[in-house]
Amino acid sequence: MAAKDPQVVVDTGVEMPVPAPGELWTVGAVILNHRGEAFAQKRGPEGRLFPDTWDIVGGHVEPGESLMAALAREVEEETGWRLRRVRKLLGVTSWTGDDGGGLRHEADYLVEVDGDLGRPALEWTKHSAYDWFGLADFHLPVARMPRRSRRGGIASRCRGAERRRLWSVGAERLWGVAEPGECERVCQ
Repeated sequence: MAAKDPQVVVDTGVEMPVPAPGELWTVGAVILNHRGEAFAQKRGPEGRLFPDTWDIVGGHVEPGESLMAALAREVEEETGWRLRRVRKLLGVTSWTGDDGGGLRHEADYLVEVDGDLGRPALEWTKHSAYDWFGLADFHLPVARMPRRSRRGGIASRCRGAERRRLWSVGAERLWGVAEPGECERVCQ
């Protein structure tokens, strides 16, 4: 599995919380392309959590699994890409889903991956679309975001004639880590 691969680099100072017994944790991976746009995928309409919404790559940490192992597993399962580097912890949030599953804690990371960014291998039984979103897509105030978007790192896209929108509390944190030109170096 990619999580045990010694080729995965974790930058100095990146924290990996250790779940306490009984805690539910999730991880999120923000993946940028060479233009500095973040990858998101749309959940299918039959999804248990937040159906028909856009989201970053990620998912639940399995019992006994480390956050690093879950991050690598989710990247590979949801995109076919391999986790190469964990650059930064973007934040840790807590949220309650709409599935009755209780309180969850989420750690979102800025990561680099190996693979063809133009051809993700989505889990088409769980996702219906994918796209790349840039800073210009982050333009709505928090009060107008869907409830899941308020927990961080989550995207939603309007349909029809409405312009594309990406909602995320983590947007400032994400684009705040990149200096001009850094995206090209990070994403190559």
